Amino acid sequence: MAREGHHSDVTGGWLRPAVFGAMDGLVSNLALMAGVAGGAAALDSGTTPIVLAGLAGLVAGAFSMAAGEYVSVTSQAELAEREFAKERIELDRNPEGEARELAEVWVGRGVDRELAEELALQLGRNPSAALEVHAREELGLAPGELPNAWTAAGSSFLSFVAGAIIPVVPYLLGATTLLWSLALSVLGLFGAGALVARVTARPWWYSGLRQLIVGLIAAGVTWGVGTLVGAGLG
Repeated sequence: MAREGHHSDVTGGWLRPAVFGAMDGLVSNLALMAGVAGGAAALDSGTTPIVLAGLAGLVAGAFSMAAGEYVSVTSQAELAEREFAKERIELDRNPEGEARELAEVWVGRGVDRELAEELALQLGRNPSAALEVHAREELGLAPGELPNAWTAAGSSFLSFVAGAIIPVVPYLLGATTLLWSLALSVLGLFGAGALVARVTARPWWYSGLRQLIVGLIAAGVTWGVGTLVGAGLG
């Protein structure tokens, strides 16, 4: 079944990992660096541990995100393919029963029974079309609509790097306190949230503030923990 041109692609497998990767990269790396900054301040150990923590968190997190997305999307696709195979078998073994089942779905949506049964029977004469319609009605997804695992992994990797590098940049440019990283991260968090609103139904300011608040809470809690641990070790 063709996708209408005015609809967004909700099955391509790129938006969710891209958004999640960028937000996870920014929040997790800011929180990580905040925790290290809190501990480093208590121990008076300078900025080197903060930079190392940020870069290590960037690399480790990016590969972890990419690997996790690849495995999860591949597993999802394998599960869907198994269900498609089951549906193919059912269509081969009992085409009349499957046609009646599909007709009942259409009748439940307001189609006249006689018309629904006739359409279902005619559809059964084309095995590939029958599989597509039955799978979409029963599984919510049809063959050919499965997300691409490499697309998901690549989106996660690149977006995580893009998010995670934001709090590191001020230190790479010579900053000596977390304040510059925090300021840049505030802009990044709000901007990323506002950007996401372009493809969702939320107002840009609401999406931006939501991401900003969540990110600052995570960073604040981690900074507090780091400070307590550093004070305990000092």
